[in-house]
Amino acid sequence: MTATLCKALKIVPTKSDISTLARAAAAIMVADNSISTSNTEHFMKLGFVGTGALTAAIVTGLKSIGDNSVSVLLSPRNEEIAASLAARFEDVQVAADNQAVLDGSDTVMLAVRPQVAHEVIPSLRFRPDHRVVSLIATLSLKEIATLVAPAHRLIKALPMPMIASRQGATIICPPDKDVAAFFGKLGKAIEVENAHEFDALSVVTATYASFFKYLDTIHAWLKTQGVDDLKGRDYIATLFKALANAPDSSPDAGFMHLSQEYATRGGINEQILRQLTNAGLFDTFTQSLDAVHKRIMASQA
Repeated sequence: MTATLCKALKIVPTKSDISTLARAAAAIMVADNSISTSNTEHFMKLGFVGTGALTAAIVTGLKSIGDNSVSVLLSPRNEEIAASLAARFEDVQVAADNQAVLDGSDTVMLAVRPQVAHEVIPSLRFRPDHRVVSLIATLSLKEIATLVAPAHRLIKALPMPMIASRQGATIICPPDKDVAAFFGKLGKAIEVENAHEFDALSVVTATYASFFKYLDTIHAWLKTQGVDDLKGRDYIATLFKALANAPDSSPDAGFMHLSQEYATRGGINEQILRQLTNAGLFDTFTQSLDAVHKRIMASQA
């Protein structure tokens, strides 16, 4: 390499020059090796067992930011989704079968439907060095451990479909810096310490449909008042999008504090809040959350 440097610089080196250039060449080689090692350490070979809507959302979010630090190997189980993702993104390939996914991956995400998990997963041969991330909400970590042995680095995660647009949050249990960093690229990663906390947070995801029903009720009422359909929808969507930013704008304020800020005494916000409260709406809502939590716990018993 020293001779190459001399030739490139078009110089006739002295003994001192050769020594100096040799040290420079050695430094360049060390730096180059360091960069190469660093890239190797951060490269992830990610495999998905199960290729449904959630897998598609994760891969879409990841590859839409041009992340080349993760290669993706997909299960052929849903041929249409797998082929579509492989055609759209580089470093996304479809494996011959689920075992080929494991053989070509260091991190495996389990994304099969709960109904077939006990049929699909036990037939696979996991390695001790596999990192397994389960996206199957109804299987506990203890149950997953029995299915993927001898793999022992196990994480449970709950990403949502909006991850395709790199929005929303993914809860992770137990904390894992690599998995948190992965999902942190796709929105917000929230690490939790225990299964009880994970299951309680999971209940929040059961409230999406009710949220949109709430908006639909407002929209439907506007139409009864002769408001144009598109104008009403646009107004509601814009207002509630702005409201959703309030917790970030006031990070130290609780949700009840934000509610009280809008519920001016004697005002129209206070009127509706009081009427809904007196009708027991929020008590019923709490009972619904309890019922979903019990259902989640029962599914893991």
